[in-house]
Amino acid sequence: MDRFRITGGQTLAGTIRISGAKNSALPCMAAGILSSETVTLHNVPYVRDCLTMRRLLEDLGATVLTPELHTHKITAANIEVYEAPYDLVKTMRASVLALGPLVARFGKAKVSLPGGCAIGTRPVDLHLRGLERLGAHVTLEAGYVIARAPESPDGARPRLRGGTVDFEKITVTGTENLMMAASLARGQTILNNAACEPEVEDLAALLNRMGARIRGAGTPQITIDGVESLGAAEHTIIPDRIETGTFIIAAAITGGDLEIKDCIPAHSAALIERLRCAGVDIEEVNPSTLRVRCDLANLKACDVTTKEHPGFPTDMQAQFMALMTQAHGTSNITETIFENRFMQVAEMMRMGANITTHGNTAHVEGARQLMGTRVQASDLRASACLVLAGLAATGETIIERVYHIDRGYEKIESKLRHVGAHIERLRESVTAPLA
Repeated sequence: MDRFRITGGQTLAGTIRISGAKNSALPCMAAGILSSETVTLHNVPYVRDCLTMRRLLEDLGATVLTPELHTHKITAANIEVYEAPYDLVKTMRASVLALGPLVARFGKAKVSLPGGCAIGTRPVDLHLRGLERLGAHVTLEAGYVIARAPESPDGARPRLRGGTVDFEKITVTGTENLMMAASLARGQTILNNAACEPEVEDLAALLNRMGARIRGAGTPQITIDGVESLGAAEHTIIPDRIETGTFIIAAAITGGDLEIKDCIPAHSAALIERLRCAGVDIEEVNPSTLRVRCDLANLKACDVTTKEHPGFPTDMQAQFMALMTQAHGTSNITETIFENRFMQVAEMMRMGANITTHGNTAHVEGARQLMGTRVQASDLRASACLVLAGLAATGETIIERVYHIDRGYEKIESKLRHVGAHIERLRESVTAPLA
């Protein structure tokens, strides 16, 4: 497995461009299932999760062409399989996003249950209850969800019917799955307590370009008037707000000066507010560019509590924790979204951080000199946390299992090296088998 070697202590300076949002590209790729015509997506990040979604679409029978890097042309005219198997779902839980589109267009789907997750269980119960509210018959058999749309009284194709779905808990993928499913249902669907993330808005924009009738995306209530079919569309994926936040913190934790281009600052408003509270200088140069500077002598502790959008994002909690190890004072970081998302703490403490956890709150004693050592990544965002810690540490840091970070960051080591970081990817050599 690949690993990173980082020699810390370098001040970052220069320009970094943000890639497309992985968490927007995945549902937009799944939306291609809803149409027999070609859906063209631009700004698709070259990350492992998007490659996995491409493989899933191709296994279903869709054609995915890449005429140029970051552009996908998805044509699902010849879907022949209606199953997302375990070997794909276990590597990327977002594979469950195929469920809604398959049932909506073909009247049937078989999708493996995702199973456990390193940062929490994240059950798909809310997806399944929502589909049942749209008339689907849902059963669980041998680790698979099997869903079927109700038969039409006029003998037409099985089709979901509109209904009201009240999510008992905010769920991003659940909102996206049900929004796609309802796009082809008979009648009107209302999603209450829907997720408000920018990625949900981006998916709705694509679906509307395909001919869907969706209103209210980005608010807690989304209304979908079902249509008979969806057509071709061309759409550009929004910038990745989590990558944006990670590089903002990379500038801050190294006392650097970075210009971050091709981002949407409004999507990172909660993070930017907390970072400014901590003493990070963040200037909005224009609607797509930020300049970030930080004097570490003035960096002070700041508390955060993760919340659903527009609150502080759970996907930035680990990176913020890395920064707080360098701040003056004690910060309290409370995680309310996932029950097991402090997995980076043990590795951070190996580097010299002083962090204690009590339930869902971590107490970080700042102004600690981190020391490079060998650490192991446990999940996507914990990987980013360890990279940031390595940039701030003295000496050499080796990060094992960086396939986690490859799931969601496009060539992070190249982007950091371009602005002055001493980071390299060490590829595991493959020994030829004995004859």
